[in-house]
This record gives sequence, structure tokens and C-alpha cells, in this order.
Amino acid sequence: MKPIGPIPPEYASQRGMLTLAGRPASDWTETTPAFVYDPAIVAARIARFRAAMPAIDLHYAIKANPHPALLARIAPLVDGLDVASAGEMDRALAVKPGAAISFAGPGKRDAELAAAIRAGVTLNLESEGEAARALALAEAAGIRPRLAIRVNPDVELRGSGMKMGGRPSPFGIDAVRVPALVRQLVAAGADWRGFHIYAGSQALGADAIADTQAATIALAARLAEQAGHAPPLVNLGGGFGIPYFAGDVALDVEAVGARLADALAARPAILADSRFAIELGRWLVAEAGVYLARIVDRKESGGEVFLILDGGLNHQLAASGNFGTVVRRNYPLALAHRMGAEPEETVSVVGPLCTPLDRLGDRVALPRAQVGDLIAIFLAGAYGATASPAAFLGHPPAVEVVL
Repeated sequence: MKPIGPIPPEYASQRGMLTLAGRPASDWTETTPAFVYDPAIVAARIARFRAAMPAIDLHYAIKANPHPALLARIAPLVDGLDVASAGEMDRALAVKPGAAISFAGPGKRDAELAAAIRAGVTLNLESEGEAARALALAEAAGIRPRLAIRVNPDVELRGSGMKMGGRPSPFGIDAVRVPALVRQLVAAGADWRGFHIYAGSQALGADAIADTQAATIALAARLAEQAGHAPPLVNLGGGFGIPYFAGDVALDVEAVGARLADALAARPAILADSRFAIELGRWLVAEAGVYLARIVDRKESGGEVFLILDGGLNHQLAASGNFGTVVRRNYPLALAHRMGAEPEETVSVVGPLCTPLDRLGDRVALPRAQVGDLIAIFLAGAYGATASPAAFLGHPPAVEVVL
């Protein structure tokens, strides 16, 4: 038997049939596989962030979950939206004005740059070449572009699941080259919007995040002083993780907020009038989503029991352990109609795809399950449907429902 991760607190105390925003999971028995999202959980996360943090902006990184209906519910509650493609930008523009949107990501094509400039979106520049192209496109259009610089920092986030700084990277411009580019943008007449500094993601250590934020503030001040221009905004990135696996402990956001308040109070004078933002994706939406799949077969092989579902890694790649996980571990999952029941057998929960990679639960302890029962896989609100190979082997896409 292998352990599973902790079920999110909104569901962990439930008994009997799993309910989602007051609706029983059995409502989706005939429409599986399905992602079900509860926006009230996202709103509660945003409220907790506001209460814990000093007066800073909150941006939602929509790559975590760009579902239009969910995005429409989130947009009024946050100060900005961060996008990484023209497609995401179009979705963001449907719910926020261009001035509240920033566009990051390497390899932006000219058409994407031009569209962002026309819409008044802030471009987070990833290279000097991208800066030159943006300036030329803006000049041709007769528009003053909103340009920020994504910095490849000389620090990294300790304990992060995915490090985004402190090493050679396709993301951002090495810190040592940033001041010269700031001066170039200002001299060209651009509306320079500041720095985007992202050191890593999926960290659960409050001290590690707070230390990185303090180092990021110091870096922003140093770059501003060297450039001779104060940044209007410093995006401190995110990094807030959630507990996916056994042994993970939820991030102490209040401790992060207290440390950040101290760091901002002591910030160098050149940043006195700068605004600050934190960019969050999974921390806001992951626990608000549940993936429901129906058992279509139960079989034994070599003394082991396999529960075969009607959906798998084609919808939930991350839960299968194939989305950046070095060692495969089990996401939290449950038999949806027997929440809180004692386990009765050890089973492997697999999808319908013809590959051994399609395993959503590896030798987990569950109550006895039968064909037709629903399996609930939690933490499905982030990097689920759009981060998975939905076309692989031609199975139908999952339904997505916003409650």
C-alpha cells in the first residue's frame, strides 16, 4: 500500500456521498469524466490572501485554469491577470481591461506582440530582441507600448517544485543586463511598467518564500538604482504551493504575509512609490476542483486489483505523475459515495488509455469499489484539463462544470 496526499479541508471531513458546493457527486454519474469547480473556494482563498498580506496587488496566473466561466468569477476579485499566450490574452480581455493584464512567456510572435500593444496589455519582455521587436511594432502602430522586464534573478526559491531563476534560463533577462535595457526603453519613450521577477513555484516553506521575496525586493532596488529609474510595479512572482502528497504540510500564508510586510516597510527609498504584486495560480484554484471518473471495469491480475476508469492521464496528466514529478506519488483521491469510510482493500486506479503511464492511484487503500462507482481525484482545479493531452488516443474530452 502507498499513501495518498491530504484531501483538501473543504472535503476532508465529509462522510458518505461527496458533496460539491452542496451538490452530490452522484449528479455527475452519467456525465463523467468531469472536472467540477467550486468558485466559492477560490473566493475564500482570495479573501485569506487579502487578510494575510500587506497592501499589495493580487494577480491571477490564468495558465493554472483558464476556463472562461471560472475566469469570469475570479476576475472581479483580483487586481490583474497574467497570461502567457495570445489565446490566454483573448480570454483575459473578455473579463478585464488591457491595463490590468500582463503577458509573459518566451517566444512571443510579432502578431502576439502587436495585439498586446494595441490592447494596452503590459508586455513582460523576455529578451533584448523581443524588446527591439516590441518597440518597432509600437512605433509602426503609433502607440506608446506598456513594457516591463522579466528578470532572470540571481536567486532561486528554496524548496520549490520548479525553479525559475538563479541559473541559465529561457525565461527573462539576466539581472546584470537589465539596467541597460531599462534605460533603453525609457529613452525610446515606452511606458515602462517595472519588473517581473519569478524565482520558482510550488513551495510549501513560509521562510523560503519570505526569504526569496526579501531578496527579490533587494534585487529590484539594486536594478532600479543602477538604471536610474524607479519601477512603477514590482511583480514578486508567486511560489505558493499546495499539499499534493503524503507528508506535505499546507503553506503558512499568514507567516509569509507578516514577513513581507516587514520587508516592504524596510524597502530602499528608490522603491518608496513602487507598487508590488504577487502572482498566484495553483494556490488559488487547485483545491477548488475535483475530477470525477466512473469505474468501468474491475479486474484482478497477479494478485492485484485494478479499478479502470473512463478517464485518465488524457485529462489529469499531473495526477498520473507525468507532469514534472520526479518520483511518482499519489494525489489525494476517494471513493465518492463512501467519504470517510475505512479502507477495505488495496487497489490501483488506472485510466482507459493503452499505456502503463495511465495510473492515477498506485496501490492505494480504499473501501471496496464496484463498476459504476465514482472515484474523486482532488486538487484538480489547476493544471488539469488544459495541461493534459486530451487528444491522446482519441478519447472524449472531460466535461468542465463551474458550480
